[in-house]
Amino acid sequence: MAKSIKFAVLTSSDSGHAGERHDIGGDAVIELMSRHGHSLVKRELEPDDQERLTSKIRAWSDDPDVELILTTGGTGLAPRDVMPEATLSVIDYEVPGIAEAMRAASLQITKMAMLSRAVAGVANQTLIINLPGNPKGAVETLEVVLPVLAHAVEIMQDTHRGEHPIERHDRAH
Repeated sequence: MAKSIKFAVLTSSDSGHAGERHDIGGDAVIELMSRHGHSLVKRELEPDDQERLTSKIRAWSDDPDVELILTTGGTGLAPRDVMPEATLSVIDYEVPGIAEAMRAASLQITKMAMLSRAVAGVANQTLIINLPGNPKGAVETLEVVLPVLAHAVEIMQDTHRGEHPIERHDRAH
């Protein structure tokens, strides 16, 4: 059986943070991950504020109990869509194949997928993936990459074969 991943969900939404809308995108991501045997360890809904999102991603990536951070929302073209910038400011390196695969699969469903600015990367052996805020889009894109997530986490944590040791390091904040 594949490794059970300890994951966190961070939603970026001004209206959700203000209590005007329920986080159904985050709910859909949690339901899918849980159905596949993965464990939710943290969940937050923050406004579309780059500093707040960056701070939360950094704190969670520094937490050894978080192996995967799935973000929802804030990946489009609106001026307050800042999740990619928040993610890029924290990660040590990108994993472009994940975002490319999600966009390629989404393009088969809607031409609007080419407007996604979602990124994926690694910070402190924590995989971070930006998903759309729309629940249907979040689930569709997560389903594309779900089959490789346990393997990715094992390789990042050097528990797969021990061929590529990576040490968790402290960051200057």
